[in-house]
Amino acid sequence: MSYRAAIDQLNAMTPELYTRLGATRRKFSLDEVRTLLEALGDPQRRVRSVLIAGTNGKGSTASTLASILTVSGMRTGLYTSPHLARVNERIRIGREEIGDDAFASLFFRAMEAAQALVREGRLPQLPSFFEILTAQALLYFAEQEVELAVLEVGMGGRLDATNAVDPLLSIITDISLDHTEWLGSTIAAITREKAGILRRGGTLITLPQHPEANQALGEAAAAALDVRVVNAAEYMPPIDASTAGSYSVEALGAAIEVDSPLTGAHQQRNVALAIAAAVELAVAHGFPILPATIAEGIRNTRWPGRLERFEARGVEWILDVAHNPAGAWALRAGLSGLMSEDRPRRLIFSCLRDKPVGEMAQILFPLFEQVIFAPIHSARAAAMEDLEAAGRATGTPAVSAGSVREALQWAGERGQGGVVVVSGSVYLVGEARSQLLGEGGIG
Repeated sequence: MSYRAAIDQLNAMTPELYTRLGATRRKFSLDEVRTLLEALGDPQRRVRSVLIAGTNGKGSTASTLASILTVSGMRTGLYTSPHLARVNERIRIGREEIGDDAFASLFFRAMEAAQALVREGRLPQLPSFFEILTAQALLYFAEQEVELAVLEVGMGGRLDATNAVDPLLSIITDISLDHTEWLGSTIAAITREKAGILRRGGTLITLPQHPEANQALGEAAAAALDVRVVNAAEYMPPIDASTAGSYSVEALGAAIEVDSPLTGAHQQRNVALAIAAAVELAVAHGFPILPATIAEGIRNTRWPGRLERFEARGVEWILDVAHNPAGAWALRAGLSGLMSEDRPRRLIFSCLRDKPVGEMAQILFPLFEQVIFAPIHSARAAAMEDLEAAGRATGTPAVSAGSVREALQWAGERGQGGVVVVSGSVYLVGEARSQLLGEGGIG
């Protein structure tokens, strides 16, 4: 029943998005998640929640909103995915991640309940990695009596385990093509999957975006479910505002200074969604949120690995989990003011095999003098030869390292006085961040 045993069992579970060659792809069902939750006492019915779907920006929006709620004095749960270093990061109350003992206890409770349901024939299979974690999170939040839980959808929305809750608000961030083999090959199809988090007569908070997404959301929300749509555009900065630094918006009848540590124009959209959600929670649901706590919560947001910058060993490191083309474009825009051609510029890159590596390479690689490919620990990792082929297609000089540690050492030694960007996969950024900031650094 130890934490180590829980982690070992969890890691042995087949990842949701990995299918072995020739194997049948896993089918997801909310009925199965609800059956498990029912056996655990239906914790989702004891937790008020906000549910956030989208392709990019879910975690940034969730962490910003949770920070606002925490600063406002509420006991706030936050459930996000994936994690950078430790799986405990996914389940938090306030700024504290779940402890090892609580994690292990909840894991074995959920697994024992699931095993019993399989034996009884009430479940056709054991839950997936994400389904078990979601059950753990909801149990933890219910038993710790959080006042509101902010939940990030894992993938899609309609069949995602988080969709077992009945949210006070649904938030949909920017939508683009990703996970097309699971969600559909068009923006409209993907949007319809994500719109599965909407509830009849509920409230949707979103921003104008791709025309196909706008149309699909409008059809799902207005025509089918009589959903009230809140446009967060009024909380966007003035058109001439800088993508760095603070700006002022009006919320709850007062001007607030928005000064987020999350940089880049794309983060302004995520912050606007969080502000709109906070206002809605205050006005429509009576939560004790004030203009001052919105501003302070934004300032106190912590969400590492998103255009995160720090100095180490004479190099400026920039870490960003851009893992799809939309994320790569956002990273490229964010880097425009951070890199100059008179400084060495290197990229450490890796990605998963189900990502369009060629497209991501065309977006990012030409910005750098050299790309260093690094292997990552994932069953879904792209083959090194595929990364190398993508590099050759851009004409950017590239080399392959034997490990993330070797890539960091190589880039650090050759990038003195310059900038090294680490991006392309959450797995890569997480491992690199742990090594760069851990004891002994990368030496």
